[in-house]
Amino acid sequence: MRWAFLARRLGFYLAAAAAAIGLNFLLPRLMPGDPSSAIVEELERVSGQQVPAETLMSIRAIFGNPHANLAQQFADYLRQLSHGDLGVSVVNFPVPVADLVRQALPWTLLLVGTTTVTAFAIGTLLGVVAGWKAGSRLDAILTPFTTFLSSVPYFWVALLALWIFGFVLGWTPLSGGYDADLSQGFSLAYAVSVLHHGVLPAATIVFSAFGGWLLGMRNMTVTTVREDYVLLAQAKGLSPKRVMFRYAARNAMLPSFTGFAMALGGVVGGALLTEIVFSYPGIGYLLYESLQKRDYPMMQGVFLLITLAVLLANLVADLAYVLLDPRIRARG
Repeated sequence: MRWAFLARRLGFYLAAAAAAIGLNFLLPRLMPGDPSSAIVEELERVSGQQVPAETLMSIRAIFGNPHANLAQQFADYLRQLSHGDLGVSVVNFPVPVADLVRQALPWTLLLVGTTTVTAFAIGTLLGVVAGWKAGSRLDAILTPFTTFLSSVPYFWVALLALWIFGFVLGWTPLSGGYDADLSQGFSLAYAVSVLHHGVLPAATIVFSAFGGWLLGMRNMTVTTVREDYVLLAQAKGLSPKRVMFRYAARNAMLPSFTGFAMALGGVVGGALLTEIVFSYPGIGYLLYESLQKRDYPMMQGVFLLITLAVLLANLVADLAYVLLDPRIRARG
């Protein structure tokens, strides 16, 4: 790996991160309303009286003054970020946004992270086999089925599964991440409850996602098996399994690996539809609630977290590409 290439990529992603932070600061301020005004309006609506000047100053000290100089607001925002401070949630006042994100993130990583890796592994493996034996009975079954599956909207699959397995059969809970009667902690009952609540959301994600990986990998493998180096490996008498995985699949999976890295970056954002349909307490559901209730600090914090996670995943993908593809190392 050449250091010049690494320095260029790091510089690019640092610039992208700086631009993302700038946009994350600017966009909420271009939207109508602001956190301070929303709280003041709510207090005045509940009390029926005008908020005292001292209270208004306290609110603006916490949530920022929308009438202050924009450069000063940006400097305050950067100072907060440097201390890991994402602000205070308007809806859950006075809970910091960072604490709410810290509570929701493990749920999302557990559900979306596990299912993303599982769907990629299943789809890629089946795609290699289907592409290697293009036209076989297995390929004739898998390809049309996954093509149909990819055209079905995810929310339709999730709602149908919830109705059948949760409502009609009663095999799985209808919502939540664990039994409300249990307290969170390291206990067998709590772990079983988490698995019981997570099995249906996880199954719907894997069922809907593996087809996309399969089709992409299958098509790339069909192209790769006709390459000269694959034909040469077969002419040398190497075993079909070795040629399939060491020669054809290794080169065919480069585009899929890029998509997988981006999917991992999106894991932090959660599977928004999944968490909404199943009321799963992850980052996606947190973002959904903050959008509904106009919780600007929460939206800002979640957007920033998702953006930085995607950039980090892309950086890892770029570095992995260098290791996987010698042509990139040669070009530097």
